[in-house]
Amino acid sequence: MGIKTKDEYIESLRQMKPVAYMFGERITNVVDNPRLRAGIEATGATYEIAEKDEYRDMVVTESPLINEKVNRFTLPPSSVEDLVARVKVNRGLGNYVGTCHQRCTGLDCLCTLSIVCYDIDKKYGTHYHDNFKTFLKYVQENDLTCNAGVTDVKGDRSKGPKDQDDQDMYLRVVEKRDDGIVVRGAKAHQTGSLSAHEIIVLPTRAMRKGDEDYAVSFAIPADTKGLIHVVGRSSLDARELDGCDTGNQLYSKYCPTLIFDDVFVPWDRVFMCGEVEFAVDMVVKFSSFHRQSHGGCKSGKIDCMIGTALNMMDYNGTTRPSHLKQKVIDMIHRAETLYGCCLASSYEGSEQPSGTYFIDTVLANASKIHEGKEMAEATRLMIDVCGGFVSDLPSDRDFENPEVGHLLKKYMKGADGVPVEKRVKMYRLAEKLAMESADTISDIHGGGSPEAHRVTIFRETNVEKKKKASQRLAGIES
Repeated sequence: MGIKTKDEYIESLRQMKPVAYMFGERITNVVDNPRLRAGIEATGATYEIAEKDEYRDMVVTESPLINEKVNRFTLPPSSVEDLVARVKVNRGLGNYVGTCHQRCTGLDCLCTLSIVCYDIDKKYGTHYHDNFKTFLKYVQENDLTCNAGVTDVKGDRSKGPKDQDDQDMYLRVVEKRDDGIVVRGAKAHQTGSLSAHEIIVLPTRAMRKGDEDYAVSFAIPADTKGLIHVVGRSSLDARELDGCDTGNQLYSKYCPTLIFDDVFVPWDRVFMCGEVEFAVDMVVKFSSFHRQSHGGCKSGKIDCMIGTALNMMDYNGTTRPSHLKQKVIDMIHRAETLYGCCLASSYEGSEQPSGTYFIDTVLANASKIHEGKEMAEATRLMIDVCGGFVSDLPSDRDFENPEVGHLLKKYMKGADGVPVEKRVKMYRLAEKLAMESADTISDIHGGGSPEAHRVTIFRETNVEKKKKASQRLAGIES
C-alpha cells in the first residue's frame, strides 16, 4: 500500500508512543493534545489532498522502486518534472493550510540521501545506498512521514564539534557495536517531529579530520527508546489549548527540540558514519532542497495573506482606495517572484550519478534570501491593509460575554451587509499569519541562516566565467 488516507495517518500516529514534554509536563497522548493536533492536522493535509480530485494528479505519482502509486512526499526526484512538481505541491499546500505542513523536510532528507549515499559507496565500497533503498522502500510502502534532524545545538559557536568543552553539543557516535551505533546529542527546531513516523538525522555542517564521530546520518522511529521531544514555546501557542482565538481554525505549527539520550541505531539504518568529507555534501544538498521547498510553501502562504488582505478590504469598506490595491499588488509580485525563482531552480536541475535529480543551488539559495526579506514585507503590507485590530482584537470570549458581547458586536461592525463575525474571524487569521513566531522566524532562518544562503551562492557560482565575460568585452586577454 503506497498511499495512506488522512484517517489512516492519524491512526498510525496513535499507535506510536513517543516521549514528549510540553510546558513542563509529560504528554502521554500526542494525537489528541489540541496544541499538537493542530500541527498534526497540517501534516495530515498532505494525505488529505492526495484524496481530492483537484490535487490528486499533482500529489500522487508512480514509484519505480515499488511499482506502486505513492505520495510525492516519499519520492526522490528522477526528472526535472519531479523537481518542478515539488514546488507546485508545496505551493498548493502552503495555500491550503496557511502555515507549515511539516512534511517537506523529510522528503528533502530522502532526496539528499539518495544522492550522497551513492557517492560515499562509490569511494569507500560501503553499503549505505543499499541501506537507504531498503529504508526508502519501507517509507513508500507505508506512506510514512519523515522528519529532518539536522540543526545541532552547537554550543560555543566559535568552536567546532570536537573542540567544544561539552562533546555532546553536536550529535555524535558514542559507541560502535556489532549490531549498530549509540548516539548522543540534541537537534533543535525540529518542526513537526511528533507528526512524523521517522526521524532522519544528517550532519549540520562541514566536518574535518578529527570530527569522525560527528559525521553521522541515520533514521529511527519517532518513538525510539532514548529519544525525547521537548516542544518549544512560540507566540500564540496557548490558544490551541484554550480552544479560543486561534485565527487559523484548522492548522498550526510546533517545533520541538529532540534529545538523543544514548539512542541505539542498528547498522541497517545508518547512512553515513565517519566519512567526514561527505558531511558538506549532505549539508549543501539538504539545505538547497529545503530552500527550494520553502519557495513553494511560502509563496502559498503569501497567497493566504493576499486573500486575507482582500477580504479585510471588503469587510472594512476600503475597496476603493487605490493605495490599498497597490499594496496587494506588491504582495502578489513578491509571491510570484519567490515561486518563479524556485521553479527556475527546478528547470535548471540536473541528474546526479545515483540517478536522482538535483536543483540549481544558486537559484534555490537566491529564493531563500528573497524569502527572508520579502515575507516580512508581505506581512507588513497585509497588516497595513487590514488595520490595527490585527494586534489587539478583544477575545472571542468577550464577544460571547452576556454583559459586553452585544456592545462589542455593535462597535466592531464594518462594511454594510458584512456580519461582524466574519470581520472578527478574518482579523484573527491576519494575526495568526503575521505573529505566529514558529513560522515567521522560519521565513528567515529555515534551512539555515541568511549568511549561509549567501555563502552557498558565492561558493556555487561560476565567478571565473563572469570575470572572463567582462574581460572579453573590455578587450583584456585572460
